Amino acid sequence: MNEENERNHGPQRVDEIMQRWGLDNHDLVTSSIEQLTHKQVQKARNGRQLTLKMMQKVARTLNICIWNGLSDEEKENYYEYIHRDLFTYAKGYEPQWVDPNLGILQARARAK
Repeated sequence: MNEENERNHGPQRVDEIMQRWGLDNHDLVTSSIEQLTHKQVQKARNGRQLTLKMMQKVARTLNICIWNGLSDEEKENYYEYIHRDLFTYAKGYEPQWVDPNLGILQARARAK
C-alpha cells in the first residue's frame, strides 16, 4: 500500500454528524474563531488524514456551530463532540459509539 492510500481514510463520522445537524462546510468556516478553511473542512469530511491539532480544531468548531443554534434547554443536555468521536483514525475511536445528541435531534424532528 502506498503512502497516499494510507492517508485517505474514507468518509468520516464528522460528515455524518454534520449532515444530521443540517450543517455544511460554510457553516463551520463562518462559525470558526480559529480560521478554519473550506478546504480543511472538506479534507476532514472526506477522510484525508489530519493532525491531532487540526482534528481538535474541527471538533471545537463543530461544537461552536451546533451550540449557537441550540435552545437553553438543549444546551443543558448537549454532549460536546471530541476528535475521537469524529475521526475513524483518531486514537481512542470507538466503532460502536452512539451519538449522545440523538435525543436532541429526535426532539427537534418531532417539534417540526
